[in-house]
Amino acid sequence: MATDSNSDKSSSSSSNSQRPRARGPIPQYRNREEMYADRARKNRSLLMYTGAIMISFLGLTYAAVPLYRLFCSATGFAGTPNRFAPSRLIAVDPADNPKSRRIKVSFTSSTSTSLPWTFKPAQHHVYVLPGESSLAFFTAKNNSKEDIIGVATYNVTPDRIAPYFSKIECFCFDEQKLLPNETVDMPLLFFIDKDVLDDPSCRHVEDVVLSYTFFRARRNNQGHLEPDAPEEVIQKSLGFESYELAKKASESKTVSVSGNDQA
Repeated sequence: MATDSNSDKSSSSSSNSQRPRARGPIPQYRNREEMYADRARKNRSLLMYTGAIMISFLGLTYAAVPLYRLFCSATGFAGTPNRFAPSRLIAVDPADNPKSRRIKVSFTSSTSTSLPWTFKPAQHHVYVLPGESSLAFFTAKNNSKEDIIGVATYNVTPDRIAPYFSKIECFCFDEQKLLPNETVDMPLLFFIDKDVLDDPSCRHVEDVVLSYTFFRARRNNQGHLEPDAPEEVIQKSLGFESYELAKKASESKTVSVSGNDQA
């Protein structure tokens, strides 16, 4: 009898240990319809959370390149010139600072083969002191018989001087529309920040090249104007082709870039 009793207790204990234990309060439903409605509400919430996460990751994917370019514009990374701070417009005379010297800034230009424009700098180069503003011009002509909107990309070399190269005014800030056979002069106002004199990596920089490429403009899915060219061509014109973060999936359309002028 003792054996049977112990056996029953052991069986009961084993059975209890195998039963799933409820975690948290068990929902009480008044009827089956209420249970189904509650489950449907939870499923909708889960679907919304999942959808929000997917959209967030998709948005980050599309924003990766624009954010990278914004970072480059803010820091001068990858040869992207900075916008200017007015307080920096103070020329440094060599008589006041032995490190100061005139730096040669050369200009080059090119256009995509899909853009029937002539685009070239009005001057091949200028010499500027750190902190001294300088005005240059580029000339563009629409050789077609239709109105065309163009957008320009740019980069400066060597890369290490880019953080100190600032633009006050430039035609590349906005799209440019040219009428048939119209010729326009496009201004560029820039300076090289005086802090370049304190950067050891720029100590021996005597020549700087500022390059522009004009593309035919197109509207993207958001309705914004952008260069009508494969992404790898645009990245190359910006000087980003060596940086993996700037790359996007290549497009099937091929557009080459031809140089119009070399300094």
